[in-house]
Amino acid sequence: MWKIYAGPSDLGSTDKVWENLKAITLKNPITGNLHGSPLTIWSRGGLIFGIANIIGNFGTVFVDQSYWQGAVACKPSATWKGYMLGGMAWFAIPFSMATTLGLAARALDLPITMSEAGSGLVPPAVALHVMGQGGAFLIVLQLFLAVTSTANSEQLAVASLFAYDVYKRYFRPQASGTDIIFVSRVAVLGWGIFSGVIAIILFELEIGLGWVYVAMGNFIGSAVFPLAACLTWKDCSATGAICGAFAGLAAAMITWLVIADTYYGEVNVANMGSDYAFLGGNLMALFISPMVGIPISLMAPQNYDWSKLRAETDGVVVLDAGEHATGLKLDDDGEDGVAAMDRALWNTSVYGGSLSIVLILIWPILALPAREFTKSYFGFWVAIAFIWGHVAAIITVIYPIWEVRQDIYDVLVGGKRHVPDQPITQVSMHGQHKYSVHGATEWKDVFSYHGKQADAEQGQPQEINMVNMQPVPAPAQPMGTGETIMSGQA
Repeated sequence: MWKIYAGPSDLGSTDKVWENLKAITLKNPITGNLHGSPLTIWSRGGLIFGIANIIGNFGTVFVDQSYWQGAVACKPSATWKGYMLGGMAWFAIPFSMATTLGLAARALDLPITMSEAGSGLVPPAVALHVMGQGGAFLIVLQLFLAVTSTANSEQLAVASLFAYDVYKRYFRPQASGTDIIFVSRVAVLGWGIFSGVIAIILFELEIGLGWVYVAMGNFIGSAVFPLAACLTWKDCSATGAICGAFAGLAAAMITWLVIADTYYGEVNVANMGSDYAFLGGNLMALFISPMVGIPISLMAPQNYDWSKLRAETDGVVVLDAGEHATGLKLDDDGEDGVAAMDRALWNTSVYGGSLSIVLILIWPILALPAREFTKSYFGFWVAIAFIWGHVAAIITVIYPIWEVRQDIYDVLVGGKRHVPDQPITQVSMHGQHKYSVHGATEWKDVFSYHGKQADAEQGQPQEINMVNMQPVPAPAQPMGTGETIMSGQA
């Protein structure tokens, strides 16, 4: 952004970019845009892509197992904050980076074909032109980091689903932790090979990333309602969720192909990637699913009791996937208790909903009166993009370091672990598997102690000093058989 809008380059200023875009518009106007200009929010193609983008990304979030695993693995009270900050930082990718590179490519009138643009080659072309080989290297490095990070998350997500929800659920319920790990590794290998084969097929068919992006909502959009309803609606039935998902998928495929054939003349890759074809499929996928799933669920509601799920899973974290898995369960009070989670729900709904309304509705509506952007209005737009991009960099690069500053300090001064302000005062073992931890301020403080368990087999409770992990005299009033108390000051 600095090189294009403010640095030494063929452009170097917002005024130069604006002037070049105006000149290029006279030569190659954009069909569907006001005056054929890219300097406007009045864009038919932009509106269609925006709708498909929202629907498609509903699917990529709700249907992506890696998002659920990330949410479950995080500390409950911090999850919503992380997703809010992450979402705001992510917006810098399309708004700050992609918009800048796209406008620069057009302002420089680079010889990029539609096929190359659809394959995602605009960023490297602009970076190479503006920054030379160093710019091309930075794009390749960025792409490598993005692909490896995403592929890693997706492979682990698929492996988890296959190992736990398929293998252990239906083939070997008594599978040990070693078995699960082995199956997970096989699944990672298998999914990696499958993904590579799919990528090769798409490449040979000359199907670009742009086509895949706008088409993905047709395939996964119908699963958004079933997944959301299963987690938020007690009357959603399995039959309703399944029927809704498959009905939405079928409707999306039919609409997609019919529009490509009737409106554009024939069914082929190019026509299926056209605006109205993928838009129709995306809309049908998202809306037919609840139209089918809700009536079926109402005819035979499940009436699920959420208290059962809360009793089994609230705050429980599995520490060992072995035959006798154990977990830790936080108290109902504190930053991860029920009241705190209710506040987190309220905060997420208010902040997330408000931000969505601003970005999707209010911001575009406020830009409509500007029609074709003037030089000053374009400069204002670029200034916002600059600010957003730099704030995103702070959130993703600097803020995580600030969060772990105490841990970094502890390592630098000799590996001394930070002692929490509030001690762990009591750990109760219920049966074989679950623990209640009272007063724990950080998950890492809980994890430090889960390997030490009092011996409940002797029929008497046993206390352990949580500092040196040594036994202390038994309490004067022992609790019932099978329950163990560990107490001490951390």
